[in-house]
Amino acid sequence: MTLLVSLGVSFLGFAALCLSMARHHQAVWSGPPDRHRTLTLRAAGWGLIALSLAAAIRFDGWNVGPVDWLGSLIGAGLLLIVVQSYRPRALLWMTPVAAAIALVAALGSLV
Repeated sequence: MTLLVSLGVSFLGFAALCLSMARHHQAVWSGPPDRHRTLTLRAAGWGLIALSLAAAIRFDGWNVGPVDWLGSLIGAGLLLIVVQSYRPRALLWMTPVAAAIALVAALGSLV
């Protein structure tokens, strides 16, 4: 369950960072992002990546949590590379799915 939480939140963070770049933003939507959207996406991306580290440490402790976090970063990054290379508009449905998976896994871990 911990890896699902960290993987989902890491994917959301990487997706936000990816969409803050003009090239990737244009692949998903019609035009480049304005300055405000770029800064918002960057802040959200780094915040979500920090949240994924906090979740991994919260659920697995300081001994195993950072290792799980690094694994989830690698998995999320690889998934995002494949999606952005072949089907960039798939991010429109993958981000809500990743958020739902992370939320359900987090609630399941707390119970």
